[in-house]
Amino acid sequence: MAAATIVHDTSEAVELCAALGLYLKPITKMSISVALPQLKQPGKSISNWEVMERLKAMVHSHQFSTLRISKSTMDFIRFEGEVENRSLVKAFLACLDGKTIKLSGFSDILKVRAAEFKLDFPTRHDWDSFFRDAKDMNETLPGERPDTIHLEGLPCKWFAPRDSGSEKPSEDVLVRVFRKFGDIRNVDIPMLDPYREEMTGRNFHTFSFGGHLNFEAYVQYCEYAGFIQAMSALRGMKLMFKGDDGKAVACNIKVGGGGVAREGAAP
Repeated sequence: MAAATIVHDTSEAVELCAALGLYLKPITKMSISVALPQLKQPGKSISNWEVMERLKAMVHSHQFSTLRISKSTMDFIRFEGEVENRSLVKAFLACLDGKTIKLSGFSDILKVRAAEFKLDFPTRHDWDSFFRDAKDMNETLPGERPDTIHLEGLPCKWFAPRDSGSEKPSEDVLVRVFRKFGDIRNVDIPMLDPYREEMTGRNFHTFSFGGHLNFEAYVQYCEYAGFIQAMSALRGMKLMFKGDDGKAVACNIKVGGGGVAREGAAP
């Protein structure tokens, strides 16, 4: 998962657990592709940095929260841009999509295409059909139906008990946060079980860029309705933490359906 980024505009944040400073903020990303001309002169190259600066200039008085290169080839450069709130996405796309860039020293113009970022998030059809078609599962049994969400990239510090001095995530805190969507049967945080890491050979202690320690977790709801509410609320959202000083940071998390939480982990 990417490092947490500073949030300047929290107006679109939705409360997840205000007591712990946790909110959900809409993902406001866009994908921008710039088609490159064929380079006819040996030794001549196009500066990715110059293309990026031209894109920034094209959005006029607005600013990207982040703009990075996601792929670069001889034919195109693809950027991933993010803005502060959803209301800006359409304005940015209008400034970029279908427009052109003229670089110094090149006669060809570069065509720009921009679109809202396609989210990698399972749909209701995905999880319903998975459990319905699985021959070794019984939909009437907990854990063998769509009732468990799998979360990755959760910052440990945000889910540690307040004033404990620890940066280890807590199952109690996890339950407190996700109980918002319905009664919870079980939760499971694999990194809290050192023996499982040895047995599976998996490393649950994964660092993101920027040094934040993240963890994965499973949250199993008692009812399908709780699972549906949680998945619907998390779709298209980042996790945001707002400190007592009012400053906020957000990070992307990965959300999936399926998996079984360990028995007895939640009260």
